[in-house]
Amino acid sequence: MMRRDEFCAPKIPTLVDLCIQKVIDNVRYLGNVGYFDEYLLERILPHCTVDQLMNVEKSTKGRDLSPVTDKLWKKFFEKQYGTNSTNEVIKRMKEKKVSFKWAQLYEAKGKEMAQAENEALDRIKQLYKKEDARKQSRQVRLCTKVSPSSKRRFWGDNGPGYNVSNFKSNIMKKAKIFMKR
Repeated sequence: MMRRDEFCAPKIPTLVDLCIQKVIDNVRYLGNVGYFDEYLLERILPHCTVDQLMNVEKSTKGRDLSPVTDKLWKKFFEKQYGTNSTNEVIKRMKEKKVSFKWAQLYEAKGKEMAQAENEALDRIKQLYKKEDARKQSRQVRLCTKVSPSSKRRFWGDNGPGYNVSNFKSNIMKKAKIFMKR
């Protein structure tokens, strides 16, 4: 018969488990992991983000981490670009009988998406420029004021510039000046 304390006793973590947990807590500071055993990396690296995993791979010199990280990169690829894209890539690799590291595929797809985004932005900018040019061509333009021609200044002119009220006021001014003399 088992004692109650044996049955309900919590599992005490090993020193390795404690160390792994501490590394997982500080995974953002990971750099060169070339000295880690593969079974430890399999427990630690799944807790990394894309940027952290990329940093770990670039920092580690003299060791290929792809046996451990390839599964992680595939998962990131699928999460970022969807299951359809992942299946399409797998299908193409089988058809062409080649295999690539998922990290390379992830980076290539990221560059492809960035390029497509830039092209779309350029097209939108061009459309806005075209629309602005169209609006400018249809906009009312201000003209500089043209001085009246010298013919309109003659006193007897009944043309479009002829103003009777102005004519009368000028006569009145002259009369007032004449009277003051």
